[in-house]
Amino acid sequence: MKIINNRRSVRKFQSTPIEPEKIEKLLRAGMQAPSANNQQPWEFIIVKDKALKYQVSQTQPYATMAKDAPLVMIVAGNEDRLMSPENMQQDLGACTENILLEAVELGLGATWLGVFPIEVRVKHLQSALEMPENILPYAIIIVGYPLSEDANHYTDRYDESRVHTDTYKHQ
Repeated sequence: MKIINNRRSVRKFQSTPIEPEKIEKLLRAGMQAPSANNQQPWEFIIVKDKALKYQVSQTQPYATMAKDAPLVMIVAGNEDRLMSPENMQQDLGACTENILLEAVELGLGATWLGVFPIEVRVKHLQSALEMPENILPYAIIIVGYPLSEDANHYTDRYDESRVHTDTYKHQ
């Protein structure tokens, strides 16, 4: 639970590059996610090129940090692998969360930026990263060593008023 409790969106990073073995661990964590019918629809693009990082930073209003980030990762879904198309977003969400949790385990900070299903964002990344039509960008994950030592720290978010038993009862 410590990793779950400590995970936070980190948006400011040291310029230190992320070691290849840590990138592999992040990808392995993502690929361990559960998926409907074990369809494992995920594909990943690791963006290293500075000009392409800039293109990614233009995808949506909160992505500007991508242009200078040590690691930019795109999580995408391959439509050709879908046995349960209605579950693609849940599969990729679990994959993305696994990556975010592994980042904390590795002493990294990360933030998740939404892409899918907003068509203008999907089309922008497909074009910028030369993705075929059947590969749907789902999320941008920005990763790096946090500037602040306490970037991943515990904040109690438990709210008993959101817990209902048997039926939804407004309290």
